[in-house]
Amino acid sequence: MKFIDLNRQYNNYQGELEETLLRVARSGQYILGPEVEALEKELSAFTGANFAVGVSSGTDALLLGLMALGVGPGDVVVTTPFSFFATVETIMLLGAEPAFVDIEEDTFNLDPELLGPELDRLEKLGKKVKGIVVVSLYGQCADMDPINEVASKRGLFVMEDACQSLGATYKGRASCNLTDVAATSFFPSKPLGCFGDGGMVFTQDEKMADLFKALRIHGDTGRYQHEYLGINGRLDALQAAILRVKLKHFKEEIGLRQRAAHRYMELLSGLEEEGHIKLPRIDPEKSSVFAQFTIRVLTKERDALAKAMTEQGVPVAVHYPEALPFLRPLEHLGFKRGQFEKAERAAQQVLSLPMHAFIEEAEQIKVAEALGRALKA
Repeated sequence: MKFIDLNRQYNNYQGELEETLLRVARSGQYILGPEVEALEKELSAFTGANFAVGVSSGTDALLLGLMALGVGPGDVVVTTPFSFFATVETIMLLGAEPAFVDIEEDTFNLDPELLGPELDRLEKLGKKVKGIVVVSLYGQCADMDPINEVASKRGLFVMEDACQSLGATYKGRASCNLTDVAATSFFPSKPLGCFGDGGMVFTQDEKMADLFKALRIHGDTGRYQHEYLGINGRLDALQAAILRVKLKHFKEEIGLRQRAAHRYMELLSGLEEEGHIKLPRIDPEKSSVFAQFTIRVLTKERDALAKAMTEQGVPVAVHYPEALPFLRPLEHLGFKRGQFEKAERAAQQVLSLPMHAFIEEAEQIKVAEALGRALKA
């Protein structure tokens, strides 16, 4: 059993993918070009965002989004303490300072009720808050409306880190079309993944989209006309072409992921009723793409449980074992244990189970049985 079985996905679309690979190889156009432009249009239509700009990775999508929004030294950007490192890394690479708002217990996403008080605290300290990066973790959107409302009143930008949530919805609207700017990732393990690295930034504003396009080519607005300091952040044609094939099947795969998640819910409900675990909660006004199927382990030490499951032939993962404020590159900022109780608790309890569109019922039964044995051993 594989944690994410990309071979099984490849086999399902093998003919289409191999035809595409050959077509691009023969085209002689390998960076940007028609394939990237077509993917941008297709994902703009898919999300409802006015503009989509292909870039080299999800991390670069975050970085370029922040660059275009004017983040730099002296700025503070508020975000979640529970996410992959790239969320905060990109803030700090631009010389800005991260601040954190703790998460909701059920969704693992930034808690809107805590946002206003944290912004008030930062204002009293004389901090120059520039904006908010909101992560839609594990495939479920954060509660964007109250976050956008608070930001609008204070003149702050909101960027959605949608690297795990492309295809999810919030009150009938698509992830990547909920904020000023959004960033997603096409890393192979993502719900929509390519054969390497890739990403995309989304916006409603044409000038912002044009800025993304310049920044991804070293700030170039015309050949050798470098108007800005940018990066080498271009999406290559091969990845775009692969994504276009997978995008044709994406809605079906989302349905398969949701069906697999529902099956896990049924198989594991008894363990939750007994108090051993806590299953994911999806708000009624949202849909999730289940980039991960992540439970909380309540009655066993999580790492020991993960080892016991691996020994039974069931691969598991921990997303993520430490809250962001306590990683080494942030030590100088002086955050203290206990400041982000929910995020810190999540880091000790979360465990992700094998999850992909093509997981079979028998495999999920094996996962559930292994988890039950490991919990009760």
